[in-house]
Amino acid sequence: MPEQPQTGRGASGPGHAKGDVGRRVAARRQQLGLSREDLALRAGSAPGYIEYLEEKTATPGMGFLLRLADALETTVTMLTGGSADLPPGIGRAGDHPELVELGRDQCWALLGTHGVGRIAVTTAKGPAILPVNYLVTQGEIAFRTSSDALPAGAAGAEIAFEVDHIDDAFSQGWSVLAVGRARTVTEPEGVAKLDRQAYSAPWAGGDRDLWIVVAPDRVTGRRILVRGAPGQLGGR
Repeated sequence: MPEQPQTGRGASGPGHAKGDVGRRVAARRQQLGLSREDLALRAGSAPGYIEYLEEKTATPGMGFLLRLADALETTVTMLTGGSADLPPGIGRAGDHPELVELGRDQCWALLGTHGVGRIAVTTAKGPAILPVNYLVTQGEIAFRTSSDALPAGAAGAEIAFEVDHIDDAFSQGWSVLAVGRARTVTEPEGVAKLDRQAYSAPWAGGDRDLWIVVAPDRVTGRRILVRGAPGQLGGR
């Protein structure tokens, strides 16, 4: 009998968004050049369930996951995201990847309105790269820190800010680099405006009420494309 979807956390474990298993199954199946019918035959399932698994929010049981992993010549750990705490990009390169330069408007679109990025600063002990929660406002990038934290050293200097996204399932992703001078925002009206726009308090916690704004002189970006891959990140 073909495996039926289960509800709850099931074999995928806590912390993994629904649909992650299906994304990994689809990516691995296509890497092997298998159709859904081929995979169903290998795994002793029905093609309709493979389609359901890849496109919906099914959570298969461990028995079926073991058969599926064997059919896909991989492991249950990889199918269920057990390597999620490892650095991104541990998989193999996609089929005929293409590196594409992004235009300025595309870069700003990918930056979005907020997220987590990295700033590169010079410290007394040498260069450092630090993650920060950021927001985008009127063509500038702002983040909060504390006056005694390393990111505060960005104020008054030209710094680099970087944000990226890696999709391990499809071996593709993008990165955006913004370079410009950073300044502190201390006037009450400006601070209040940024406080209102902030999507979240800094993830690092603590008293971080010093706003630093970067006005980029240069914004560039690159994207790795795998033509024809499902879930392709927007194309050109």
